Amino acid sequence: MSRIGKQPIDLPEKVEFDYSDSKVTVKGPKGTLQKNISYEGEIKKEGNQIIIVNKSEGNQSRANHGLVRALINNMVIGVSTGFSKTLKISGVGYKAQLKEQSLDLSLGFSHSVEYAIPEGIQVEVQDPTTIVVSGIDKQLVGQVATNIRRFKPPEPYKGKGIMYSDEIVRKKAGKTAVK
Repeated sequence: MSRIGKQPIDLPEKVEFDYSDSKVTVKGPKGTLQKNISYEGEIKKEGNQIIIVNKSEGNQSRANHGLVRALINNMVIGVSTGFSKTLKISGVGYKAQLKEQSLDLSLGFSHSVEYAIPEGIQVEVQDPTTIVVSGIDKQLVGQVATNIRRFKPPEPYKGKGIMYSDEIVRKKAGKTAVK
């Protein structure tokens, strides 16, 4: 039995939950999320809590029990408070600018890199070296942050590149001259 799957999900005020025909809909002050979840067990709302009940003891059903609970919990958190990731840019001349619905990155290439911001995601450039990606869908926020980081991941010798704000880059020792 999943320890995570057994925990009930508390619904905050102003958040509505609906589950019908394997479609989960969560509405809150920040927006609405829908996801198709095919689950053999039972998903029910009791008062201001959502309870996920596992009906079979098959391996796949037991594996999905905690997953379904985590997905629904992320949807509830997303529509009530939202998610965000902060990226830091380090390197001489490296910077970011916001242009309409795209992010313009100067990363030491011969050209600037433009990234089209997907719908449902807000990107904020706090200063030229700090980017904040936020939204209500945890998976989409993480994917957009990863796509931006992928343009110039941090290199291990000087630490130049795009990294998460809480990421620690282990630096390698450079070459030493032979005397």
